[in-house]
Amino acid sequence: MFDSLSGKLQNAFRNLRGLGKISEANAGDALREVRMALLEADVNFKVARDFIERVRVKALGAEVVQSVQPGQQIVKIIHDELVDLLGSTNAALNLGANPSCILMVGLHGAGKTTSSGKLAGLLLKQGRQPLLVAADVYRPAAMDQLETLGKQLDVPVFLKRGETDVLRIAREALEFAKTNHRNTIIFDTAGRLQIDEPLLQELVRLRDLVKPQEILLVLDAATGQEAVNVATHFDSALQITGAILTKLDGDARGGAALSLKAVTGKPIKFAGMGEKLDEFEAFHPERMASRILGMGDVVSLVEKAAAAVNEDDMKRMEEKMRKGQFTLEDFLDQLRQMKKLGPLENVMKMLPGGAEALKGTDISKQEKEFKRMEAMICGMTPKERQTPQILNAKRRMRVAKGSGVTVTELNTMMNKFAQMQQMMKKMGKFQKMMGRMGGGMPGMFGR
Repeated sequence: MFDSLSGKLQNAFRNLRGLGKISEANAGDALREVRMALLEADVNFKVARDFIERVRVKALGAEVVQSVQPGQQIVKIIHDELVDLLGSTNAALNLGANPSCILMVGLHGAGKTTSSGKLAGLLLKQGRQPLLVAADVYRPAAMDQLETLGKQLDVPVFLKRGETDVLRIAREALEFAKTNHRNTIIFDTAGRLQIDEPLLQELVRLRDLVKPQEILLVLDAATGQEAVNVATHFDSALQITGAILTKLDGDARGGAALSLKAVTGKPIKFAGMGEKLDEFEAFHPERMASRILGMGDVVSLVEKAAAAVNEDDMKRMEEKMRKGQFTLEDFLDQLRQMKKLGPLENVMKMLPGGAEALKGTDISKQEKEFKRMEAMICGMTPKERQTPQILNAKRRMRVAKGSGVTVTELNTMMNKFAQMQQMMKKMGKFQKMMGRMGGGMPGMFGR
């Protein structure tokens, strides 16, 4: 996500961090690099110019904190300005009414139908009762796609095949929602290959009928500054309440994300991070700014882990590790828990310095290694996973053959696992010893 922009900003920051003193000349050179990086990312020219000017004024006027290097202080100013540019804080949905209506609008191909499903899934997790409405009467495949998404999410979908009157569909959907106690209605509307007046007028009539609490414009992040032009046009006709940026998992140039709020005054509320239904999250400007600047996003990673991992299972696993009772069965569970967090590359980028650490690293090789490990453990019987000591030469040949690896690869994995077990046992003993020392010697460990 924003890999190109992030890399160029990192290069500019290397020069900034080395500054012993901030002057008009040296700050100007570094900020010129930042400005070029923003323009190459397709950020609106005026937005980039004003952004750099605000940073320059604050950098030259700031009192340098003694414990912070001048260059690092400019990086901090850039981070704070970037947060403001992206919208300062997360803009939550306004869902006060019952039922609340959400209109999903945008151009054809931006990802409206998929985003409608993802949003329904997110709201379902938050305890709401969503209803998906197929209001795209021009593309039959959109109805089929929405119906499929509804089944995957266990969310009802209101559709009327053959009906061409969007307003009639909307009226019946509102009645259906009231009868079936659905408190949030998401209308997946028709898109076009380009903005046209008939489309906008149809959306205006639909808006006036359902009186939505939210009108969310779905934008493809890869379209850069053009997405902002689309947003301006839709906003003047419909008064949108916010945007959803899709396809942020690719190397999107970032222009849409960095220009949208400044140009339209409307916040980005959600971001689509991939094709899977759970790869969709609330847009947090501060976290996004940290990701763009290569500082990671530990908060989002912790939230992902909390959603994917059962807390009781984690406590039980921690106890087994401390007691040195960690088995191959437990190791298999850990590998599968890691997979729930998403691709390893995305997880690494959420760690501070993770994007930098990935440079020159074949992350796909590591993911293949995890898959091989999983295959090897799955090739064992439950007894072999619990007590790997019984894995003699004959058993190892069977496991290696069944999992498509060599006996040497299996032996390497088993040796690594044995070393890990030994390390866990030592750590468990060390923790017990430190606990006893802490209890008996009041002066130690802050007591």
